[in-house]
Amino acid sequence: MTATEASQLRQAIHQQRALSLADEAALDWLTAQAQPITLAAGQTVATPQQQHLYLHLVVRGEVELEDPDHDIRITLRAGELFGYGTRASAKGASWSSNTRTDALLARWTPAVIDQLRHDHPAIAFFLGHRTARTDTPAPGQSGQTPAGSSGTPGNNLNLMTASIRALIKKEPITLPPSATIQQTAQLMKAKGVSSVLLVEQDHLFGVVTDRDLRNRVVANGLDIQQPVHQIATLAPFTVDAAKPAFDAMLLMARHNIHHVPVLDGTRVLGMVTATDMTERHSTSAVYLAGEVYKQTTVDGLVASAAKVKQLQQNLAAAGASALSTGHIVTAITDAVTVRLLQLGEAQLGPAPVDYLWVAAGSQARSEQTAKSDQDNCMILSDDFDPAQHGEYFSQLAKWVCDGLDACGYIHCPGEMMAMTDTWRQPKAKWIQYFDRWINTPDPKALMLSCVFFDLRAIHGATALLDDLRASILSKTQGNSLFLAHMVGNALKHYPPLGMFGNITVSKGGDHPKTIDLKHSGTVPIIDLARVYALAGGHAAANTDERLTHAAHSNEISAERARDLRDALEFIGSLRIAHQARQTASGQSPDNHLSLDELSNFERAHLKDAFHVVKGLQSVLSQRYGGRM
Repeated sequence: MTATEASQLRQAIHQQRALSLADEAALDWLTAQAQPITLAAGQTVATPQQQHLYLHLVVRGEVELEDPDHDIRITLRAGELFGYGTRASAKGASWSSNTRTDALLARWTPAVIDQLRHDHPAIAFFLGHRTARTDTPAPGQSGQTPAGSSGTPGNNLNLMTASIRALIKKEPITLPPSATIQQTAQLMKAKGVSSVLLVEQDHLFGVVTDRDLRNRVVANGLDIQQPVHQIATLAPFTVDAAKPAFDAMLLMARHNIHHVPVLDGTRVLGMVTATDMTERHSTSAVYLAGEVYKQTTVDGLVASAAKVKQLQQNLAAAGASALSTGHIVTAITDAVTVRLLQLGEAQLGPAPVDYLWVAAGSQARSEQTAKSDQDNCMILSDDFDPAQHGEYFSQLAKWVCDGLDACGYIHCPGEMMAMTDTWRQPKAKWIQYFDRWINTPDPKALMLSCVFFDLRAIHGATALLDDLRASILSKTQGNSLFLAHMVGNALKHYPPLGMFGNITVSKGGDHPKTIDLKHSGTVPIIDLARVYALAGGHAAANTDERLTHAAHSNEISAERARDLRDALEFIGSLRIAHQARQTASGQSPDNHLSLDELSNFERAHLKDAFHVVKGLQSVLSQRYGGRM
């Protein structure tokens, strides 16, 4: 390395946001440990399998990171990092790196970077992602899992990316439905398993667990010569073998189950259990949901719900996607809601007519974070009689909403909750509401539409929402005048970009010099996706799913839908990581991010995400502007 190149290297290290957090002695040591590389344009720096081998710093020239799985290309310039410890080397990532121009790079081995992170913990914020190399703790770490943790970050990431097929340890243990209860118990004992699959003519019939034997046979004194199908769970929930293991964890968390059959088409491959995922150290969501269902008091639910912040912190440390985190955190909210309804019904007695508790807003979209208020409503059967049934549902709704508030899901400031009489109505009344909002889209109607067009059934008679949703979509699909008003309302939330395309921060208020990652970041994308869903008649509530459907129905091109999904994921990940850092430091999580928290790479990527959103807002404005 020439003297000029050595000077350039030292200057690049000093200017790099993460590395500059070290003291001068450490920077001297880091400079001495650097391995300089000079490459011509078009040369490969690292394949996806090699990204974890070194941390690279661009000293001079340009390097292009490419992820062919998601069709993403990012140009890195002097001062940018890639490789070990960054997102590009996370397990399951498929980034490759190639020089765009002649370039000078510096690289360090993982051992050097691990020592640097150990000596300067602040650097771990920027270089904290586990890689495909190992899950070996950095120097000075014991490798033990903290109390209440869901396990090591690397193992959590395994669960997010590994296929369910990888969790299957043995061939399925099966019996025909006609086998006796005794034969089933004997087989479970002989095989050392906690469940047996009932299969007939190569089709799954049901599942029997050790809990079924205990609760349905022993406790009730049932004849063990009876056919086992009498105590089985028939037509059980299943997962497809090709899906990520995360899907199995989410299914268990949402439905409080611990055994899930795995299918390849209709063929039974085996069974995955909560214990299988315990070995991946990532089942806190499953067991937290199970803990919720065991509670018999609101105080117990409060204690369980308090663990959600730690859960989100663990997921952030694991490098879990914002999409996955939203689903998992929301699953716990669902569990708390259902348990409150169960406890309420235990006090008040069975509901006098059919009803459905419905989530709205972020819970409906499965996009909650550890900081969420509650938006919900009740759809009652048209058999509802206010004189006979009104008091029952009023008490039940208040019990649940107050219980959610005690658990940290604060009362909606706009009172959009089932405890408010307006939002606890028969299905026919709800149809009238939506008819009025669609036909007379004044500002209040548009505001309500943004909340109540995002609905998801939580507990009760789900057909009530199915009928209502079908009625709504039949009136919005192709309704250009209403959609124009929805677009106009959506354009009230713009990404924070200034006149020259740079990110702008707030100038005053309670959070000066920050950006609001919710109202200026994710909300504009959520609003766009809602318009696409209503225009295309799509029933999905989740924003990522809405964008996928929108691409299939040509409401938006597949490329632009992918851009929006990537923007949503990136902004959401920044928001979750920001809240996790606040939780770790004892602060209350919020959505207000200082740009000082971001690396140069993240700032550039965030600006690109904002430009994607602003561009698509402009497209919708032009499409519907003449009708507004």
